[in-house]
Amino acid sequence: MFLPRRRPTTRSPAGWWILPSLPLALFILLPLAALVWRASPRMVLQHLQDPAVTQAIFLSLRTSVAATVLAALLGTPLAYLLARRHLPGRRLLETLLDLPLVLPPAVAGVALLMAFGRRGIAGIYLANAGLELTFTAVAVVLAQLFVASPFFLRAAMLGFSAVDEELAQAAALDGAGEWALFRHVILPLSRPALLGGAVLSWARALGEFGATIIFAGNLPGRTQTMPLAIYLGFELDLDVALTLSVILLGISFLVLVSVRSLPFEER
Repeated sequence: MFLPRRRPTTRSPAGWWILPSLPLALFILLPLAALVWRASPRMVLQHLQDPAVTQAIFLSLRTSVAATVLAALLGTPLAYLLARRHLPGRRLLETLLDLPLVLPPAVAGVALLMAFGRRGIAGIYLANAGLELTFTAVAVVLAQLFVASPFFLRAAMLGFSAVDEELAQAAALDGAGEWALFRHVILPLSRPALLGGAVLSWARALGEFGATIIFAGNLPGRTQTMPLAIYLGFELDLDVALTLSVILLGISFLVLVSVRSLPFEER
């Protein structure tokens, strides 16, 4: 899922290709430009002093970072298993793990509710133990983790599988054990892919909306992240929605720039 660096190519003048290329480019760029044009710096600075806005920003940052850390910690061994070990039914498992990438957000939220809600499969046992997940910040993290972790998994699998098998065999012949091989050979060579996957996963978690509003609700100061605040602000105060939209747009732009600057090699 990360963005590989393109190989140098010989570029000829754009010529007549410019004209048929304009419609889609303008269609994508025009809404982005309109968003930035409508949200003046003065308006953004003014609404950044709004407690509801700052609460949504800090909650989004905390929960998205937590979801990304969990995706990296839990996803690294799973990605390594799928990429470098023989596992019966691997293709089916990979397909199932990729499903959150294409599931409608509302479906993801309902699925989480059926699993971890008060009457869910696991939620019943959690409720008996006195643990309530729905409509809490933990539910926000779980929703973000569900939709964002496949980005890290896919990037990590690509990174692990791209490591030359001869290097791993040479390290094993030199006496490297399983952990030493992973730590000193495979992990360093896969680090750009892991970092790129983590960045994309964080960006996806930061922008999560559908699963969060169903599983965690839209409670200001408690579960209201930036996308949810944009949804509410669009109904109550358009300037607040514009402010948060510009902030998310800027973050998304910086994420893509940072991922593209990583030293990936096209394989």
